[in-house]
Amino acid sequence: MATSKPSAGDPGPPPPVDPEFTAALAAVERLVEGSRLSLESIPERRAEHAAAFIPPDPERGGAFRVREAAAPGPDGAPDVRLLVCRPARASGPRPVLYHVHGGGMFLGGPLFGLEEVLGWAEEFAAVVVSVDYRLAPENPHPAPVEDCYAGLLWTAKEAAEIGADPDRIVIAGGSAGGGLAAATALLARDRGGPALLGQLLACPMLDDRDATASAAQMGGSPLPWNREDNRVGWTALLGDRRGGPDVPPYAAPARAEDLSGLPPAFLDTGSAETFRTEVVQYAERIWSCGGRAELHVWPGGVHCFDALLPEAAMSRDARRARTAWLHRLLDG
Repeated sequence: MATSKPSAGDPGPPPPVDPEFTAALAAVERLVEGSRLSLESIPERRAEHAAAFIPPDPERGGAFRVREAAAPGPDGAPDVRLLVCRPARASGPRPVLYHVHGGGMFLGGPLFGLEEVLGWAEEFAAVVVSVDYRLAPENPHPAPVEDCYAGLLWTAKEAAEIGADPDRIVIAGGSAGGGLAAATALLARDRGGPALLGQLLACPMLDDRDATASAAQMGGSPLPWNREDNRVGWTALLGDRRGGPDVPPYAAPARAEDLSGLPPAFLDTGSAETFRTEVVQYAERIWSCGGRAELHVWPGGVHCFDALLPEAAMSRDARRARTAWLHRLLDG
């Protein structure tokens, strides 16, 4: 039987989800049924996250020496808390993984999403610095990205103190953290800040304008971080400015007119998620400016699929791809 093609302006149905995630997604759907994200529900979501989150051991059984540090905050703002994990048995200046956690711009902390970063750090004998940026909506743009940049400045300045090499800093983040990592890389370029060695952007949140094909496909979807959830996250960060003409690229990196002069980038996304189009377009624009980017679109992958089901084949493949890119970057 013939099937109709999407009309102009119609993105068509969403791509199919990898079958390995079906049962896990059904559980998520039951959990959020009748309680989709809203600005009013953010305190409740934070409480739920805090109750369910099992933090990783940042010492990894003695592999790291861990301490907290405080970076001078932006003008008029409080100091920025940092979690510093230094390899216990490494000597000499080590590469740095500067970690920006995810959480939709409104939840999470420096331990959130840190497990994979600590695994890389153990493999590469790298120093980890994880930034505890201020959260929206209480602290809208530019507070989160300015905190991330302040922590990056501290990391480069205090490199000798933490056993790090200031010329080998890789910024890494997932979801909202990936968007903030990309924005911090833009700030570092434009302000003449630390020269980053690379940027690892996992399913990054880059575009507030809600105008992409994948965002439209995810409208009303029961999958994690659908179009409506994404609007809430961006509204928390930007308020009434979301989607308007005066949003700067340091809030939404997809708005940057010039992506030249950036460090090499790794980007990945699932085919069945809201961010797919903006991530692909961001990589394309880096290439168009003569930059280096490695892009992976995981077929059937939903948002943050590797956190949803870490042992799925696709999740293992994604971790291997990210690790291989880091090897090429750090060993090259």
